[in-house]
Amino acid sequence: MNKKTIDDINPQGKRILVRVDFNVPLDSARNVTDDTRIRAALPTIQSLMDRGGRVILMSHLGRPKGKVNEEFRLAPAAKRLSELLGKPVAALPDCIGDEVKAAVSQMKDGDVVMLENLRFHPEEEANDPAFCQQLAELGDMYVNDAFGTAHRAHASTEGVTRFFDTNVAGYLMKKEIEYLVGAIENPARPFYAILGGLKISGKIDVIQNLLDKVDGILIGGAMAYTLLKVQGVEVGDSIVEEEKLDVARDVTDAVKKKGVLFLLPQDHKAAAEVKEGVTPQVIPDVNIPKGLKGIDIGPKTIGAYKQKIQEAKTIVWNGPMGVFEIPAFAEGTMAIAHAVADSSAVSIVGGGDSVSAVHKAGVDDKITHISTGGGASLELLEGKLLPGLAALTDKNS
Repeated sequence: MNKKTIDDINPQGKRILVRVDFNVPLDSARNVTDDTRIRAALPTIQSLMDRGGRVILMSHLGRPKGKVNEEFRLAPAAKRLSELLGKPVAALPDCIGDEVKAAVSQMKDGDVVMLENLRFHPEEEANDPAFCQQLAELGDMYVNDAFGTAHRAHASTEGVTRFFDTNVAGYLMKKEIEYLVGAIENPARPFYAILGGLKISGKIDVIQNLLDKVDGILIGGAMAYTLLKVQGVEVGDSIVEEEKLDVARDVTDAVKKKGVLFLLPQDHKAAAEVKEGVTPQVIPDVNIPKGLKGIDIGPKTIGAYKQKIQEAKTIVWNGPMGVFEIPAFAEGTMAIAHAVADSSAVSIVGGGDSVSAVHKAGVDDKITHISTGGGASLELLEGKLLPGLAALTDKNS
């Protein structure tokens, strides 16, 4: 990664403004139910603390739509972070203003504070210059460790950087970029991408970008039925993006021209209704009868995909193979999760539902890298430049 990191700065005695992604789930008692994202930021926070920095954390939580909403206050995240660090983390009443400035001015070396939800202010998502300046006035240096929001050009991820001479990546940001970009630019081969999910429209750019880079693409999820339909396959009542059939046809043509291995489901699990209590039936053929919806890949497809996964040296997985949230429809996704985990390949799971599937399968510790950013990882796989990353200072500058 050609961007400066926290190893390139001396935080001693400095106010370090750090963008983290503490958009974590809370229960009805406002306790953090999954602290994965908080734990992921610990190496950066601990390093800055240990080296005498005064750490000012900023994040969003939920979608308060530019207004103060008690449901989305960051105090529970500050409380959980305090428990993990073993020291107090003050939750400040706002992210800008005189009261916040006063609290920051009282900080001592090694202290950590948590600003209030950035998205209580509409200026955050609008990337308002005045709001950016108010945030910047709180710090002497800027660190971005929020990969999950790096694809957004918001005040705290992009605009604020204009007010600092040096803007650096935290360890989580560095790790995410090294794995995701490294896998694409310099993979051990064979390199296979596993793509699933509901809509092909969300994965078209990913497929097109990866065609020049991968040795094969394995397709699952509802997006497969749109691709199968343009090949003349009967897909029954399965979800099809009718308005994207021309695009699906273009993708299929591009795959043929490139000569890349492109595997689509050859059998299915299907049901008339997608809901709890329904027992799916195996459709042993590629064609799905009318009245049935494809809701998972079938046993033949699982076997074929597992064989390719076993051959792989690099795997990127983004998107489930079916409606895995319902146990009866989860077999394909769970089988792929275990196959990826058991593989000797460098395995990268790219955020979103794929991460949920890995957690559900209980194989987290066997995956090389689990991304913390669904949208950001997807845009990197599409070959896009992330605004939050582009704004950071290059190593040679």
